[in-house]
Amino acid sequence: MSKKGRLIVISAPSGTGKGTVIGEMLKLRPELSVSVSATTREPRPGEAHGRHYFFVTREKFDEMIANDEFLEHETYAGNSYGTPIAPIQARIADGLDTILEIEVKGARSVWRRMDDVISIFISPPSLEELRRRLIGRGTNDEAEIERRLAIAREEILAVDEFQFHVVNDVAERAAHEVLAILDFNREDYIR
Repeated sequence: MSKKGRLIVISAPSGTGKGTVIGEMLKLRPELSVSVSATTREPRPGEAHGRHYFFVTREKFDEMIANDEFLEHETYAGNSYGTPIAPIQARIADGLDTILEIEVKGARSVWRRMDDVISIFISPPSLEELRRRLIGRGTNDEAEIERRLAIAREEILAVDEFQFHVVNDVAERAAHEVLAILDFNREDYIR
C-alpha cells in the first residue's frame, strides 16, 4: 500500500514572500507538489496561466463555485481566488505532499473541509519590511499598498491559529525551517 500525501497549508500576508520561500523549498525538494489556484485578477508581469494561477473570468469562477469545484474560495483585495479540489485530492492519493499557498481566510475554509492538514504561517520580520517589499514589487500604487498593509495587520493576529510559525527574514533560511517542520514527526502534527 502506498503512503498518502499530506496537504501543507502555507499562509502569509501579501508581500511576505511565501512564494519565494516555496520556490526555495522546491529547489531543495523538487518532489513536492504545489497547488495552482484559480483567480479573477489580471496576471502580473512574468506570470503564466496554469503555472502561477489559472486566470479565469468572473463568469468562469462563478461557474466553478456553482459546481463545487473549489476546496475553498475567497475574495481578497477585490479579486477572487479559489483552490480546485480535484487536483489536490489526486496528488495526495498518489502520495505527493502538496503545498497550498493561501491567504488566512482561505486556510480557515480548508480546515473546515479537510482534516489532515499541516498549517504554517509565514510572517514578515516587521511591518516596515513588508511595506518595503510591497513597494519593491512595483505593481501596486500607494493606496493598494496601504490596503494590503491593513489586511496584513489583521492576518498577523491569526498566527496562533496555525500549528507552526516561521519568520521570513531570509527566504532560504525560512525554506529550510519549513522543510524541517515537514520532516519532524510526520504524523503527530496533522490538524
